[in-house]
Amino acid sequence: MSEYDYQRPKGTADILPGEVEAWEKIEGVARDLFPKFGYRGIRTPMFEDYNVFARNVGDTSDIVEKQMYDFEDKGGRRIALRPEGTAGTVRAYVQNKLFGPEFPKPYKVYYMGPMFRYERPQSGRQRQFNQIGCEALNSESPQIDVEVISMALQFFDRLKVKNLKLVINTLGDTETRDAYREALINYLKPFYDQLSDDSKKRLYKNPLRVLDSKDAEDQKIVENAPSILDCLSDYSRNYFEQIKKLLDELGIDYEIDSDMVRGLDYYTQTIFEIMSNADIFGGDYVTVCGGGRYNGLISQLGGPDEGGIGFGMGVERLLLLLKDENPDFAPKEVADVFLAAADDEGDDLAFKMLDQLRKKEVTADKDYQGIKVGSQIKEAIRKNARYYAVIGKREVTDGTIDLVNTENRETTTVNINEFTERPMEFLK
Repeated sequence: MSEYDYQRPKGTADILPGEVEAWEKIEGVARDLFPKFGYRGIRTPMFEDYNVFARNVGDTSDIVEKQMYDFEDKGGRRIALRPEGTAGTVRAYVQNKLFGPEFPKPYKVYYMGPMFRYERPQSGRQRQFNQIGCEALNSESPQIDVEVISMALQFFDRLKVKNLKLVINTLGDTETRDAYREALINYLKPFYDQLSDDSKKRLYKNPLRVLDSKDAEDQKIVENAPSILDCLSDYSRNYFEQIKKLLDELGIDYEIDSDMVRGLDYYTQTIFEIMSNADIFGGDYVTVCGGGRYNGLISQLGGPDEGGIGFGMGVERLLLLLKDENPDFAPKEVADVFLAAADDEGDDLAFKMLDQLRKKEVTADKDYQGIKVGSQIKEAIRKNARYYAVIGKREVTDGTIDLVNTENRETTTVNINEFTERPMEFLK
């Protein structure tokens, strides 16, 4: 077999040292910020029963119809790899009865990890991709909706991402959806023969999906379609007015896009997208975070008849944005000290010192290949070590080392025992 028989699957990526640090920093920002809003981590399986997604993501969505990885396992069960994070999180919430009186309301969780969709790989979008998301479950409140939006914006602010645009819309309640569905069908029926095959199938089953069509002819047709804002029930109109009022009070700028429907069928009431027109995206606005409210999803899975709201963002696309807008974001490999060995005795001592230093929370390293001292010093500089020391027979005998600052080349002679006992006094 040739080396080409062992390639990673199409639509996947190897995240290598030098790259993974940026991922860890993004995840670290989420782990630091989200708990300040009361969110705690949750981890759900990467695969679920097929119906968890088919019934709740929406069997008319592109995700279920075209993109979901599903298969029959050895027990004859139909299984699907998770294409998004919300449905599995809600399933875990219901199955573990986290809506009981002993639990907080709303029940706030966040997650991060791989998702899977069979679609054409492109820059920032893979078949195995990673999402960071959150859910505030079992509560319906305009304040919770705006809090979730604010948290997402603060996340981007901590990453020093600029030039973002918040776009909001409402999909209303059941009364609104029924009225809008009828209005939309009546508008689209005369164009039936001109619609794409996908939109023809969806017209009577879920006409909102036609608004989200990527077909150019469909997009022309829906340009003059009725707006959902004209069909809002009194409750939904008041709810949306409160959303706008709260955003104004927090000083959060936004635009209203009445054509925005999002790609998942479970959304109701508030939906939103955070968009960027960074150069890396060609100057066009691209969604980097999206979410909304999903009343009905929890009860559909057997939980209480109350809603939730959340968002998700793709890490790969976020990394593209960070490289464009904040190129210094990714931390570099840095060592506090590098120990270079001049001979076997020095190498033995350096190895013992490493163990002692690491127990004192020092990032320390050495050479393991027996290369020349000059090359070891070059390796110390490559690793961005703040200090280095050359250790040989003389240093072993004297019990001292010359600690060299790699930036200014200042040298300080230090006692080895004192250095390993109180290293941070010398590594200033």
